[in-house]
Amino acid sequence: MALLFALSAPATAQEPAISMAVNAVPIRHFAVGSHDTRFGPLEFVGGLSMTSPVDHFGAFSSFRFISPGTEFIGVSDTGFWFFGTVTRDAEGRPSGFAEFSMQPMVDGDGNSTREKWTTDAEGIAVKGELATVSFERVQRIAEFEIERDAMGAAIRDLDYLVPREELRSNRGFETIAYAPSGGRLDGARVVVAERSIDEDGNCFAAILEGPMKGVFTVARSEGFDITDGAFLPDGDLLLLERRFTFASGVAMRIRRIDSATIAPGRVADGPVLFTAGMDHQIDNMEALDVWQRADGATMVSLMSDDNHSLLQRNLYLEFRLLGE
Repeated sequence: MALLFALSAPATAQEPAISMAVNAVPIRHFAVGSHDTRFGPLEFVGGLSMTSPVDHFGAFSSFRFISPGTEFIGVSDTGFWFFGTVTRDAEGRPSGFAEFSMQPMVDGDGNSTREKWTTDAEGIAVKGELATVSFERVQRIAEFEIERDAMGAAIRDLDYLVPREELRSNRGFETIAYAPSGGRLDGARVVVAERSIDEDGNCFAAILEGPMKGVFTVARSEGFDITDGAFLPDGDLLLLERRFTFASGVAMRIRRIDSATIAPGRVADGPVLFTAGMDHQIDNMEALDVWQRADGATMVSLMSDDNHSLLQRNLYLEFRLLGE
């Protein structure tokens, strides 16, 4: 299904937003050659494989729904913001992306550098009209005011607490997420590194504010790297993880980190909910968000980063987390 929307560029934008057609092919079955819908505690709802004739489309690193299951904002590791809306069929399954646009990130002078070294955006967290973005290579966490298709420069940078020398250039903070308000972390932002590890092989992480402010680590196992995460309503943290080997290809898994283990000085850990490999409809899975459906169901949505490669795909996948 192809959708094309022409949006005018706001006068305040140094570079106009780029509106684009998104061609979406529905994914009905997650396991190749199988009609199974249950994968551990997750139930597959549907998905999309997406292309666009516009060169900038893809490289999606992280996204957050602004409205549950519909309107979203995200960042790419090539230095772009992206906006859009998930459309749905009569059964509520994802059917396409509408009103999709991308805009280059700008510096303090309102200019786009288009340099991956300084605009390698990997994670995004959203609260109200504020977006907080984590960057790697040049390690940075910054806040931005949300104004669709007229995103400006960062309004301030945040202290990420982890010593700079502990962060690997291309293995920095892939995850930034708001914890639930009123819980142990009282709505604090939490960051987790992809593969910046301590002497025990665990990934550095930090609670950036609030009563539990401080540095902790997340257990790493089986060669999986952390690519994104989002909190569940009960305070547990869902982490999306990825692994690639030449022998077995690409794999992904989702792990549920026990909220009780997220604390300064602790090693956070929790069970793997499910693992998927080349016999499933996956690619370079980099983005995850959690949202509540109108009927109260807890939903988990994933996106992939195609690295602008002809051999990879831009995917959107949607699951229901059972028992929540």
